[in-house]
Amino acid sequence: MNILVTGAYGQLGSEISSLAADYPGVQFFFTDYDTLDITDGAGIKRFFEMTKPGMVINCAAYTAVDQAEKEPEKAAGLNAGGPGLLAGACRDYDARLIHVSTDYVFNGRSCVPYDEEFQADPQGVYGLTKLEGENLVREILPGAIIVRTSWLYSPFGHNFVKTMLRLGRERASLRVVFDQTGTPTYARDLAGAILHMVRSAEGPAGWKPGIYHYSNEGVCSWYDFAREIFDIAGVPCVVEPIRSAEYPTPAQRPSFSVLDKGKIKAAYNLAIPWWQDSLKDCIKRLHT
Repeated sequence: MNILVTGAYGQLGSEISSLAADYPGVQFFFTDYDTLDITDGAGIKRFFEMTKPGMVINCAAYTAVDQAEKEPEKAAGLNAGGPGLLAGACRDYDARLIHVSTDYVFNGRSCVPYDEEFQADPQGVYGLTKLEGENLVREILPGAIIVRTSWLYSPFGHNFVKTMLRLGRERASLRVVFDQTGTPTYARDLAGAILHMVRSAEGPAGWKPGIYHYSNEGVCSWYDFAREIFDIAGVPCVVEPIRSAEYPTPAQRPSFSVLDKGKIKAAYNLAIPWWQDSLKDCIKRLHT
């Protein structure tokens, strides 16, 4: 099988690349903005004709949540238009698509974990454009898989874990919001789950289209997350809890982002790691 992975320089694409050696017989094509612009329909067509992928894993996205408020057209191009073009190419060239989305499609006001049937209600440009991308993918390619995730981190790219470790070594204390609750997602775990879905499609379990939620197990606030990062890494930085109102941002953050993962666990027989265990692995990799 030939597999095209877009957004290969990002956290998830990098983790998929790091696991690719475990899949002998699979030809991966890792691309990013410099090798494949997913907003260029003609370029996508040329790439498909040249490489003939049987599977596409779309990790490319505009993820600068606050900047998206200032650049809605750019965010829409990457988060909505691009996935639509990829879905059209997959339809035309008989390829399957796994598209990665986000918890920001919800309004963050629930008091129970979001399952896949919960009504989407994004509150900012980033969430709106990601939902538009989901809808285009489902309309153009009903047989696609969409995986929503939350609070992604890894040793690659820019993320909360790396930022906290950097700031924690520079400062004696940090102020972190305690009234936003969710679940961190280790990009390596998500990469493994996606590749498990790819492999399952070739076996008796088959391909199972639809929307799925994936994050690590457990629940915490950003304050709890920061405390655990410093405890594991041995960084003597004091974390002070604050309310979101004390740390205003251009884009509204969901106050509750916990995803219900029952569907993906049942469909693919997945055992999902606890978030603190995965965090330990990530920090260990960062220190080696």
